[in-house]
Amino acid sequence: MKVTPHVAQNTSGRRSAIDGRTTRHGGYVASQRIRKRIEEAFGWIKTVAGQDKTKFRGRDRVGWAFTFAAAAYNLVRLPKLMTETG
Repeated sequence: MKVTPHVAQNTSGRRSAIDGRTTRHGGYVASQRIRKRIEEAFGWIKTVAGQDKTKFRGRDRVGWAFTFAAAAYNLVRLPKLMTETG
């Protein structure tokens, strides 16, 4: 399909799987910015909301707990988002 995944480029001096052909496009930069935003949410859900090791069994209950934690994250972020826009 000739698609390159937008994984993070290794810039610490080692060889990276992502070269300049991918990173030179503006879409790569935007993709990495959005990826960071998503990773922050998952990190918060795992550490603060306690979803690193769930207390529930079964897909329905675990899914409900994750949805509840994601809603809590949205409520925590809401004041900051409102000051940015308004």
